Amino acid sequence: MGVMEQQVATGSPLIALLGNPNCGKTALFNRLTGARQKVANYAGVTIERKEGSFTSPAGRALRVLDLPGAYSLSAQTPDEAITRDVVAGLRNGEKAPDAIVCVVNATNLRLNLRLVLEIRRLGLPMVLTLNMVDVANKRGIEIDTARLAQELGMPVVETVAIQAGGETALLDALDRMSFDSPVQPKPLSAIDAVPVEQTQREVRRILEACVSYAHDTGNLSEKIDNVVLHPVIGPILLAALMFIIFQAVFSWAEVPMDLITGAVEGIGSAIAGAMPEGPLRSLVVDGIIAGVGGVLVFLPQILILFFFILILEDIGYLPRAAFLLDRMMGGVGLSGRAFIPLLSSFACAIPGVMAARTIQNPRDRLVTIMIAPLMTCSARLPVYALIIAAFIPEREVGVFNLQGLVLFVLYAMGIVSAMAVAWFMKRRSGGKQHPLLLELPSYHWPHLPTLALGLWERAKIFLTRVGTLILTLMVLLWFLSSFPGAPEGATQPPIYYSVAGMLGRALAFIFEPIGFGWQICIALVPGMAAREVAVGALGTVYALSASGDDVANSLAPLIAGSWPLATALSLLAWYVYAPQCIATLSVVRRETGSAKYAWMMAGYMFALAYAASFITYRVALALGGG
Repeated sequence: MGVMEQQVATGSPLIALLGNPNCGKTALFNRLTGARQKVANYAGVTIERKEGSFTSPAGRALRVLDLPGAYSLSAQTPDEAITRDVVAGLRNGEKAPDAIVCVVNATNLRLNLRLVLEIRRLGLPMVLTLNMVDVANKRGIEIDTARLAQELGMPVVETVAIQAGGETALLDALDRMSFDSPVQPKPLSAIDAVPVEQTQREVRRILEACVSYAHDTGNLSEKIDNVVLHPVIGPILLAALMFIIFQAVFSWAEVPMDLITGAVEGIGSAIAGAMPEGPLRSLVVDGIIAGVGGVLVFLPQILILFFFILILEDIGYLPRAAFLLDRMMGGVGLSGRAFIPLLSSFACAIPGVMAARTIQNPRDRLVTIMIAPLMTCSARLPVYALIIAAFIPEREVGVFNLQGLVLFVLYAMGIVSAMAVAWFMKRRSGGKQHPLLLELPSYHWPHLPTLALGLWERAKIFLTRVGTLILTLMVLLWFLSSFPGAPEGATQPPIYYSVAGMLGRALAFIFEPIGFGWQICIALVPGMAAREVAVGALGTVYALSASGDDVANSLAPLIAGSWPLATALSLLAWYVYAPQCIATLSVVRRETGSAKYAWMMAGYMFALAYAASFITYRVALALGGG
């Protein structure tokens, strides 16, 4: 939304979209607002606030707020608490919405109508949106929309949020509403005054009066789930799916990575040939191009990983995976609901930590937050890919790629370690398992525009980090690695005598027992800001350490010729457990409300990383990996 649009929209009526998870609420929000939306956090918390604006067919300017999904206003999670406080006008400095658009899944009214009845007791103007009516019609579910509107005492419209024009009926309904006399919501006690059992009886009565399932052909999703959720076949399919994803990360990305590598090397050689030798050329070639280019090459692998995660999320498989893993996770004191935050952490630990808000039990939520960073985030992927490409031969093992197998093992190590830490925390806290209550949405084909938008957003985030944080750190690292310069008669590369070299040699005293030389120690420091920076830092360090034509070579051959295998394996083990980036630790502090847990996380992960690297290094040396 442009600045002028925001100013015009500020005084416009505010419409809040509210509904259960998986009802298509966010798709409807995107359909209404298009690009005219902004994303921020609610004051004091890291829960996302997505607000946009649009103009109705009658020319009325409206603002719309996409509230976190909720099953009830009797809040059980932080997300539901935010939704409750917003619609009740209890957020500091925020007035209640002028109207509520309650979005329900037309194929699952039995679950969705409880929330509708609760909101109705607040007395705010409301519109009920029957979303996914196309799916309900295909199944033969008959809904008497006029009768439903009469029973609920509010307008009822039909929408198909994923189709162009699917929001037309809702826009017409909003144009018929009057916002001249704002209505104050009733106290939340109006909701609690009615027992849940009475609300459920009212839901059943309305369904009997307004909905017919006589011609329901059945849910295809249930038939698919007979296979997908089978106690034997289901886990095998899940394991096979995860394995295929990790194989694809290497196999599919090879061609685009080679193209990026060639382009980066070509640009570096051209600039090096065009500029006179001196500090400026060193900054551009050895600092910016060697550093930033070393990170940029891993964009294809990151996008392939996100491609699979977004598809699994869009088709409705992720809640099934949570269901399949519930028993296994229950053995370590977690519920299957923790699976989705942990899976989100494969992309980045920050959204994984934030997604733990959906877990009702406070102890389970805390444990999930504490182990989420052990999932292998996409920022680790450049480090893994670099070392695997340098030291693991590219050959087939049966039908599998050996490099993909190694990557799979590294991901598995993070998962197993997370489960072990969760089990230890369960033993210390004496927690017990809580039953999993989870809605399984219907399967549907992935929505390609949504998938493309998701991939573009991930690419933009990565490229923004490359162009801002990583670029800044590379320039700073080049400066620290280039000055004060080598004295006369120096026998080591100039970086050895620089500020960064001094710092690396000081840290090497701590890290030499696990096989890390001073060059690696230099890269570990900026890697605390963002893990993928470590690759760029290594590129800068080894570019400055090299001489002659070696500078133009790619980074993998340089480290392959500089490190023993034991050091490479030790560094892989380090990054399985490496302490989190500063941004993640900051989010942990905000989500838990205490810096204590952020320090605990950094401490236990450092201890695990050092111990794992020490054992790996010593065993590799004993087996002849030196």
